[in-house]
Amino acid sequence: MTRFTRRSLLALPAALALAPVLAPAAAQAAKLNDDGLHTEDWFLDSFLDLNQDIADAAAKGKRVAVVFEQRGCIYCAEMHEKQLADAAIAGYIRQHFEVIQLNLFGAREVTDLDGKVLPEKEMARRWTVQVTPTILFLPEKPGKTPLKDAAVARMRGLLPPPAFLSMFRFVAERQYETMEFPAYFAKQGGSGSVKPAGSAVN
Repeated sequence: MTRFTRRSLLALPAALALAPVLAPAAAQAAKLNDDGLHTEDWFLDSFLDLNQDIADAAAKGKRVAVVFEQRGCIYCAEMHEKQLADAAIAGYIRQHFEVIQLNLFGAREVTDLDGKVLPEKEMARRWTVQVTPTILFLPEKPGKTPLKDAAVARMRGLLPPPAFLSMFRFVAERQYETMEFPAYFAKQGGSGSVKPAGSAVN
């Protein structure tokens, strides 16, 4: 995986200087919300109506990913401090995805694809979220099937940086239509584990 340093970013030609989209995400440390979750200032501030979020993202040429986290989750903190602090990873995600953060024990109401409205913590159970972080990748178009069944991919726990980025590429390139993620990762020359680590739901 190509890694961008501050020096190499400055050396990139002007054609790549759409790096205002790439660099700022990595330049700042992740913030800690009042609910104890680390967050990124580029995460989507959503009304949590998933079909509407899909439609809005599609209008920008993007997909939607929903990430569940919980207070005190060491792997969630690592995701923000390592994976999402990497300019190449954060830049790719920002270019291709809208990311919605949900609290495993939160009370905000979420509207599922089939119209069911539940608090975050109950929606987590509906979608069988068992570890944090868990990232669910939403379908390309709005629908009427619950996300538990409609998700095109699911990252159960935290993957190492190369595989973490590769999972987002896997979805953005719609490779899930023809193969499983481990096969895609290997085809791209990926090495190392594709076994995620996560904090169990208490």
